[in-house]
Amino acid sequence: MTKKLEVRCPMCEKSFSYYTSSFRPFCCERCKLIDLGKWSAGEYALKSLVPLEEEDLETVVQSYENGDTYE
Repeated sequence: MTKKLEVRCPMCEKSFSYYTSSFRPFCCERCKLIDLGKWSAGEYALKSLVPLEEEDLETVVQSYENGDTYE
């Protein structure tokens, strides 16, 4: 039995078969690269649910400058 699922590409909204696309959740490589470009250009951002205080911002900047990483 072959799985079938028709979905819309989040970039161009073209309908395609989810299980046959090697670029899912996108319909093609072009849409995948457009999305990657938007992420790298900073066009997408996650909003904070809690506003940052001045002290928090200073801590983040210091961590960045020190090269700290978190896993």
